[in-house]
Amino acid sequence: MLNVKALYTAYEKGELKAIPVKLQGWVKTNRNNGTIGFIEFNDGSAFKGVQIVYEKNKIDNFAEVDKYRTGAALEVYGKVVLTPEMKQPFEVHADKVVLVGDVAEDYPLQKKRHTPEFLREIAHLRPRTNTHTALFRLRSELSYALHKYLYDHEFVYVHTPIITGNDAEGAGNVFNVVTDHKDPNFFFGKEASLTVSGQLHVESFALTFGKVYTFGPTFRAEESNTTRHAAEFWMLEPELAFTDLNGNMDSIEEIIKYSVAYVLEKCPDEIDFFTKFYDKTLKDRLEALVKSKVLRITYTKAVEILKEAQQKGVKFQFDNIFWGMDLASEHERYLCEVYTNGPVFVTDYPKDIKAFYMRLNDDGKTVAACDLLVPGVGELVGGSQREDRYDVLKAKMIEGGNLEDLEWYLDLRKYGGVPHSGYGIGFDRLLMYLTGVQNIRDVQPYARVFGSIKY
Repeated sequence: MLNVKALYTAYEKGELKAIPVKLQGWVKTNRNNGTIGFIEFNDGSAFKGVQIVYEKNKIDNFAEVDKYRTGAALEVYGKVVLTPEMKQPFEVHADKVVLVGDVAEDYPLQKKRHTPEFLREIAHLRPRTNTHTALFRLRSELSYALHKYLYDHEFVYVHTPIITGNDAEGAGNVFNVVTDHKDPNFFFGKEASLTVSGQLHVESFALTFGKVYTFGPTFRAEESNTTRHAAEFWMLEPELAFTDLNGNMDSIEEIIKYSVAYVLEKCPDEIDFFTKFYDKTLKDRLEALVKSKVLRITYTKAVEILKEAQQKGVKFQFDNIFWGMDLASEHERYLCEVYTNGPVFVTDYPKDIKAFYMRLNDDGKTVAACDLLVPGVGELVGGSQREDRYDVLKAKMIEGGNLEDLEWYLDLRKYGGVPHSGYGIGFDRLLMYLTGVQNIRDVQPYARVFGSIKY
């Protein structure tokens, strides 16, 4: 049995002929003029559907087919007919149409545009809309692209734990795992939480295999309702031994460009859709990224740029700009959308606003950290050279009060430690960048955000 994707593939190769087919899928729209009808049909194998033509004098149940509503599941038997003179390159003329699954009259999706807010309330049905059909197919291809790049570059895939005894970021915004409300330590003998990052666990594998990565869900209990934050989201976290900050940024740039180029090649219809309906500059922007060299500026330079922008009349909501501040989203977006008009690395952040495991620079004030900022999203990738000096890391851990829980992490510096680096790619944010969709709730199958968990 062929599917719609196979028909398009054969057509593009010039091999599609008038052949009998059997298709199984769903009605997008159904209309007729009394003697001939047209069903816009999709089976999920491709973004584009196919038109089913059914005629009154060719099928026995014309009157029934005429009543099949949007969303109904069908089995169609017919013949492919090439139609190069029409809008679609081919269509299927039906000999038989069988109703497999009917649709109730209160089906909430009709042939009209629905707001994102409405669709979030029916997340179990929204994959059927054009936006989410395109989005979740692209999400699948993007996931494969990242895995493929890392496999081809000899990274070892490590499954790090979701339940953990440490807070890698040190921010304290964790979901506690409790099995006994009277005694939170009952099950594990100590407090446990859902992971905010697999980085610390995967680092130990980098010191055996050289290049490793983990890819999975991470959790942050931030009481935030912005368009960029979710309580559950996916992170890709590679770790590279014998690699400094510059090598780390090289790796980030390579994998981002590779994944963007892969999606441009494999999902042209989806990219065209998002360019048409979400961001007119999307395709050009993505193609430019693949060809460009990502600029690199220091945090100190970034602060100078923001101060100069203020002096020229640019208004920021967070207008108290000073060295040592944590850049807000509006600052990040100014840097990549206005100053560089493209992706940019910001490096060497103040040590006081970054995590304990980042390597202290010689100036004693900054760490060897980097953030990749991209238009439309802001921070997309965060990374650093890890602190590999035993005494320096130990002093920072004592200062932060996490030496007892993470003594095993300190051991990695004592037993054959080497300079190494790593980074985390926010998978959902990367998807936002690739589609122009502005809210993280709309790129996740079932969003988990502060104040809402319907599903």
